[in-house]
Amino acid sequence: MKEQVFDPVRKKWIVLTPEEDVRQQLIGYLSNNLGYPLSRMVCEYSVVINGLKYRGDLVILDKELSPFFLAECKAPSVRIGRETFEQILRYNCALNVRCLLLTNGKTTYFAVQDQLSGNYDYYTEIPSYNELFK
Repeated sequence: MKEQVFDPVRKKWIVLTPEEDVRQQLIGYLSNNLGYPLSRMVCEYSVVINGLKYRGDLVILDKELSPFFLAECKAPSVRIGRETFEQILRYNCALNVRCLLLTNGKTTYFAVQDQLSGNYDYYTEIPSYNELFK
């Protein structure tokens, strides 16, 4: 039997792949260290682009329960480069969230879109849940 991990967001046991391990570490960090409520997290969030269905790895909902934060998790062996950035930006064309996070567990990029200019501001650290709503 394959190794499994309990996912506190989906409230069920999930096969522990390298990508899933990165997602579970991210969920734990966001929840335990930065105050992101598990009740506002959605794993495998459905995204439709040009009639095709995709799934965002982790979406966090705001206080109105609208998506505001999209995280894409890759296995540690996957290099984060142009292709992975294009994937998260493509998903965001459908979701139109303010915050984007891309990680392989070793390297993490976090950006917030400026609502006036549309440009992204990159952060060296992920802000807490409350900081994003000041």
